[in-house]
Order: sequence, then C-alpha cells, then structure tokens
Amino acid sequence: MSCRVRSVMLHRTAAVLPVAAMLVLGAAAARHKQVEDPLAPQSSQQPSYTISAASLGFAPPGEIYLGARYSLVSLDFLDEDRLLFTFRVPGLFHRDPSGTADEMERHVRAVVVHVPDGAVQAEALWTLHDYGRYVFILEGGKFALRDRDTLSLGDDSLALTPWLHFPGPLQYVEFDPSRQYLVTESTEASASHAKSSDIPSPSTAQASINADVSPTNQKQDTVLRILRSSSGQVMLVSHVHAAVHVPFNGEGYLETLRSRGISWMIQFDPFTGGATRAGLVDSVCAPRLDFISPKEYAATVCSSSGGPWFVAMTLDGRLLWQKPDSATTIWPLLLVSKSGTRLVRETVQATHAVNATAPLSPDDLIRQNVTVMDAATGKESLRAQASPIYDAGGNVAISPSGRRVAILRDGGVQIFDLPEAPPLPPSKP
Repeated sequence: MSCRVRSVMLHRTAAVLPVAAMLVLGAAAARHKQVEDPLAPQSSQQPSYTISAASLGFAPPGEIYLGARYSLVSLDFLDEDRLLFTFRVPGLFHRDPSGTADEMERHVRAVVVHVPDGAVQAEALWTLHDYGRYVFILEGGKFALRDRDTLSLGDDSLALTPWLHFPGPLQYVEFDPSRQYLVTESTEASASHAKSSDIPSPSTAQASINADVSPTNQKQDTVLRILRSSSGQVMLVSHVHAAVHVPFNGEGYLETLRSRGISWMIQFDPFTGGATRAGLVDSVCAPRLDFISPKEYAATVCSSSGGPWFVAMTLDGRLLWQKPDSATTIWPLLLVSKSGTRLVRETVQATHAVNATAPLSPDDLIRQNVTVMDAATGKESLRAQASPIYDAGGNVAISPSGRRVAILRDGGVQIFDLPEAPPLPPSKP
C-alpha cells in the first residue's frame, strides 16, 4: 500500500524506535542464533578490497549485547584513502579504592588504516565511560571524540586535545551536512550554575523547539544547543523534556508540528528568525527526518497499513523519490556522504513485524542490511549485509565523495568502489 506523501516531517528519537522498549532479552543462557535466509542477497557486487579485521586487533563482541543498542564499533573515512577504525577491546580497569566501580568504563582501540593496502598509520587506546556513539568526523582528517560531558578534537595522529565541556553528560551529538554546525543535548541539573570552563547558554540564543514528550525528571533538564563547529559559538539553546532528533543544515532546522488525524506539518526555522512552512505528510507513526544535503532531506514514515516508507524531498517541498520497506525491518540508521550525492541506509531484519502483541527477542534478529543509494534518484548502488549485527550501527562508512563504502562483514573490512553518483537537482528558483 502506498504512503500518501504531501511534503515533509520530523520526530523525536524516542518515538522512532519504539521496538527498543519492547525488546525482550532472554535469560543469560539464551544465545542469539544467526538465521540464514536463502533468499537474502549477500552482496550485489564483490568488494574491491578486503582488509583483515583480526590483523587490526578486532574480535566480534559477545551476542549478549544484541538489543542493548550499544555503540561498540565505529568505522569512518577520514578522507578517500584512510579509515578510522575503532572498537571495544577487553582489558583490566583501575578501580577506585573507595569501591565505586564504573561499570560503563571500557577500552577502545583506534587505528588509522590506509586503503587499499591496510597499512596501519597510527594507533591508540582510549578509555571511555559509556556506550553511546563516540566518534564524529570533521573536516581535514579531523574528528570529535565524545566521552561523558566532554568533546575532544583528534587528528590522523590520534592525538586528542580538549575542545568543549558541558555542564552535564552528553546524550546526543550530531553535525549538519556541511560540518559547520553541531547540535548537542546534555542532561543538566536544573539549579546548577555553569563553570567558567563549561559551554555557555546565552539568553540571546534562547529558543523553543517542540518535543512531543512529557517531562520525566523535574530535577534535570535536557538542554539542546546548536553551535558553530569552528568557534564553539552557541547559536541556539532550548530546554526540552527528553532527547530529540533535530534535523538541521547550515541555515536552520526542521520542526514537526502535529496536524489533524495522521497529518504532520513541517516548518523550517532559520537561525536568523522567522519560519516557513515546509509541507505536510501523512504518517501513522511519528516520522523521522534527516538532511542528506543542505537542500535535500530523507524521511521515514509509516503508511496506514503499518509498513515503513523511505522518502527523499527537497527543502522547497518537491518529492524526489520514495521507496517502500518491509514491515519486518527495524532500527533504521542513515549515513550521508559529505558531497550529499549518496546515502547509506542500514536496517536490522527481524523474523516478524514488531508491535505490542509481538515483541522482539534476540533470536528474532536475522541480519543487518546495508543499502547504498544515489541521493538524486534513489537508485541502489550497492546492497550488502553487515556481519556481525551491530544494532547501533558504526559498522559502515561512506567516503566524502560517496564513491567508496566500507562495511565490516565476514571477518574483514570490505571496501567497495562505486561509480560517480548523478548530481543533485538544482534548487527551485
């Protein structure tokens, strides 16, 4: 059944992944079994190169992590010919004499790998203190590393320098397609006073962003900030009740407002003030938006039959293409090349549609699908499967030009070279 799209949309993170709350983890003895589907395509083409993951010190994690949505690996292109590959490694930890052990502490090995020969150009061992996403690629071979309430800057030598400090733990970090701005969400005590070293919350940047959620903890605020990545200047500050996903580009952000029935109205809010209507969409679930390029974004919506649809639109409301998806796919993740010409969609395939009457167990997770598409047309450039399953992602990377894709699968880092993607459509005059 087709999903009737009339324009565009947004959503909150908690709503787009409701199956996470329904995931039923079995007893400690229950183990996930990879179910082979003879009809599932393994890969639409052979990799151009394969780098042994074991030779880099990588070993797959235990299956006990399935369903926890932990970020256990991060595979990223620093440029067209170098990969930053980081992953959790076992090790002994120093425990505080007071006996207050940090159960979330972990060791992460980082290596810079040259493509295609797999030569290791730099390596390091980091200690992190939670299981959220931790690596974010910047310009010029640099990256940001998140740990608790701090963002550090790193380069191809893997040397780290402190960058931004927040008054509370960072729950969410994202960059716009041009990497000029970043949005952060941190949990902060309501009555706390920021230290001089903390990122500020200037009154001139105060704004309100709708989040369709109810307060969960009156003693703490979730503070959303949009900052310039070059200077750390705070452009916008908003207090929200829970973590929200905010799709934004270098000029402003998209906001979803409830309309009648299953309709959602979307507006674009420029940083300079004012708002323009971006359109309407029909969806029975809270839709999700992600910018592909400064003028194009993708939306995940639900048709009245319950199945997901993936839609690409321009910022002026033109529908570029749309694709139906299986009702048994869950936890969609999106990666976009810096050029904006290609995107990677990653989903986990389950044995059945997940809902309140049909919850999910680890044995229901079959595989993790990777689909690479041209942003202008929606044409598939590559279809493959990642293995093992990492339900929080991090096991796929796309190069800045969109002409190389790296996938962690079958014991190696497989590199696929792709032809040049078609250009994006021109903006409507």
